[in-house]
Amino acid sequence: MYADGLLKDRVIVITGGGSGLGRSMALRCAELGAKVVISGRRQEKLDEVVAEIAADGGEALGVPTDIRDYAAVEAMVEQTVARFGRIDSLVNNAAGNFICPTEELSPGGFQAIVSIVLNGTFHVTHAVGKHMIAQGTGGSILSITAVYAPAGSAFVVPSACAKSGVLALTRSLAVEWARHKIRLNAIAPGPFPTKGAWSRLVPPGMDEELFKKKIPLRRYGEHIELANLAVYLLSEQSGYVTGQQFAIDGGESVNMGMFNALTELPPELVAAGMRAMRPKK
Repeated sequence: MYADGLLKDRVIVITGGGSGLGRSMALRCAELGAKVVISGRRQEKLDEVVAEIAADGGEALGVPTDIRDYAAVEAMVEQTVARFGRIDSLVNNAAGNFICPTEELSPGGFQAIVSIVLNGTFHVTHAVGKHMIAQGTGGSILSITAVYAPAGSAFVVPSACAKSGVLALTRSLAVEWARHKIRLNAIAPGPFPTKGAWSRLVPPGMDEELFKKKIPLRRYGEHIELANLAVYLLSEQSGYVTGQQFAIDGGESVNMGMFNALTELPPELVAAGMRAMRPKK
């Protein structure tokens, strides 16, 4: 299924590709022959991934981009086309999240997440989609959502709202852009340990077994597992698949929401853990 050259010469743009799951997907796509363009806000992280891909004989381009800025996204698309001549696929991976009791959430905190996750995903999808339509060769757009996108989740209201919007965007455009041979799908990951996500979503001292108990397979996901699912959805092997969200979560999505279990803890413990995570002034 994952034969050498499966993605040979396909040009794939991955947002948030400098670290975490984005990096893992970029490395896997390059390994299978793709020319990868990674965007993110930190040039040094992008350079590290580009160098890693080049060391393995692949070809990659790192473009610092704030996806909240539509003009910056358009510039990234122009750089991609100038370098590789076209865009075949897009992975909307850039995101942000934190846990917080909603009554303590500020309007600015809500907007900070929505502007990245929902507005940013729209910006990149819109800019890349317009190019794909003009290009006339179709394409595949994949967005990273969340297992709680359909039902919501306590303590992550901004992310739940934004990810739900991304899922609606995916399903809406899967119908609208099908005539252009553009497929849109989503992956909803369960817990996949990354340094960035863990620092914002798992309070210090909180028992991680709390989260594992919600996962029927009783383990966290491995990055290669998600990367391989992404490759399948980006490749022509999934040519008849569009408008779908695929959970890769060890069964968590059929065992209710990720953060709802926090309601079973004493509020004082949850509050203390969240306070400990806040940046020191």
